[in-house]
Amino acid sequence: MLRAKHNSPHEREIELYTTQFEEDREVIPAGFQVLSNLDRSVLDVNSQLTKRKLPLIADILLKVKEAAPFDYVIFTNMDIALMPYFYDAVFSYLEKGHDALVINRRRISDRYKSVEELPLMYADLGKSHPGFDCFVIKATLLDRFILGEICVGISFLEAALVHNIFSFAENPLYIPDAHLTFHIGMDVLVPRNNAFYKHNRNQFFENIYPKLQPYFELKKFPYSTLPLPKRALKWMLNPSIFTRNYLNLEGKNLWQRTKARLDEVRWRILQK
Repeated sequence: MLRAKHNSPHEREIELYTTQFEEDREVIPAGFQVLSNLDRSVLDVNSQLTKRKLPLIADILLKVKEAAPFDYVIFTNMDIALMPYFYDAVFSYLEKGHDALVINRRRISDRYKSVEELPLMYADLGKSHPGFDCFVIKATLLDRFILGEICVGISFLEAALVHNIFSFAENPLYIPDAHLTFHIGMDVLVPRNNAFYKHNRNQFFENIYPKLQPYFELKKFPYSTLPLPKRALKWMLNPSIFTRNYLNLEGKNLWQRTKARLDEVRWRILQK
């Protein structure tokens, strides 16, 4: 992040912030502005969970308000690295009128072991990754987000964020295969047979998805501009968006298009 910021002509417009638990303050690197500490974790909201003191995404984004005023928030997972031109690309996308970006990472080999190898990591194109893990969000959208008690570092974090973005952003952009971020390691899916996964999954389907569903529009979701067969295939294969939702949206989209055509026929008849 620091390298990408210092490499950008927009450096003065970019601020890096951290919020943390008290015990983590000593490892915060220079160059980050420190917001107040988090005062709870997923262990405080689910008594069945133990050991992993993971923050809640809603609490993290709430802390961002301490940095106001700001125009956009960028949130990435901790294990995501930025290319040197990352912020320049983000500024270019936002200047085109997008109010949210979802940027997929690329995967590179785990043979890299040191910071000194960063130039080689930058040069390694690696492979694409289907998951969502870097989010650029217009500040005015945050108050509308419904995030429940989803914790970071576990599956369904990305599902919660993208479904909020595609619900409330007016002109979101999905960027599936640009060389803007990367992750060391070629894994795609992480283990799911654990209590933290079940917690996030339950939070999403019980407390988030039902409240967001009325806002869903097919045109805002990934792959919406593709031909129907390819769109359906990609949607069903992506682990962070769901086939049931896709089928509902296709039905809703078909009804809207059919109604628009029937209305046009009615108006033409009335004009004769």
